[in-house]
Amino acid sequence: MKFRGKIIDVACLNHFTRVITTISKLTKVCVLRLTPDNLFFVLSGKVANGGVSMWCELSQANFFDEYQMEGVSSEDNEICLEVTPENLSRALKTVQNAKSVKVKLTKKHCPCLTIAAELPTLSSSSRVVTHDVPVDVIPRRLWHEFKEPNMPDFDVSIYLPPLKTMKNVVDRMKNLSNFLVIEANLSGEMNLKIETDLVSVTTHFKDLGNPPWGDAASQDGSPAQSRDPEDMAEARVDIRRLQQFLMGQQVNPSKAMCNIVHQRVVHLILLHEDMSLQYFIPAVA
Repeated sequence: MKFRGKIIDVACLNHFTRVITTISKLTKVCVLRLTPDNLFFVLSGKVANGGVSMWCELSQANFFDEYQMEGVSSEDNEICLEVTPENLSRALKTVQNAKSVKVKLTKKHCPCLTIAAELPTLSSSSRVVTHDVPVDVIPRRLWHEFKEPNMPDFDVSIYLPPLKTMKNVVDRMKNLSNFLVIEANLSGEMNLKIETDLVSVTTHFKDLGNPPWGDAASQDGSPAQSRDPEDMAEARVDIRRLQQFLMGQQVNPSKAMCNIVHQRVVHLILLHEDMSLQYFIPAVA
């Protein structure tokens, strides 16, 4: 197994750092899957994670000037590593003005992702700063747990309001309740609601628009196909999970969407031209 990559472009380095920092806000530990064309950051929806799962996909060519990898074998040309994104994020944040950054899979006292940055100097000698970020190599027999999640057969798909606005609303609601109901319909309306014995609060968003796959991607006869556009689909979720997702956003997505499977799951999607992030929050009773 071999992996080495090099980033020279500062804008690419900054963007890559923002993506890793976003992921570090969503999970303490995740799996980094390296393939010849892509990097994937994966969190599988185990009970230990509160059932939350995540899938983030980056095209390596949009971030790395050089990228070489050899997987476990020619048939299974992948590498799977368990990483702590916070450690990666910290290392990358310290080298934001570097002339170049190399990322390499190394074997020190344990397997590491070694980040070596060449920093600018006033003299002719170069100055290199190295960070070793410990990782665990995931054996081949466990790879099946880290495949791309299936798109849920959602009842409603809707574009999200500006994430900053949504975050401000959720931050205030968190002071009043641990749970929040997200509901939306196919007429571009979305509500965020909390209800306790003492208080009931609803924030309404309208004219958000519905992604075209709300009709096309649903199978014939599936819920979204025959659904009344005014009918709300809803899911009650742990407000901390939603807040975590909104707090971590640093990638300024070109599109942000939400799919709701009625009373089962909220599927959030952020799209940027060179990355996509999917986040699944299970509904609670």
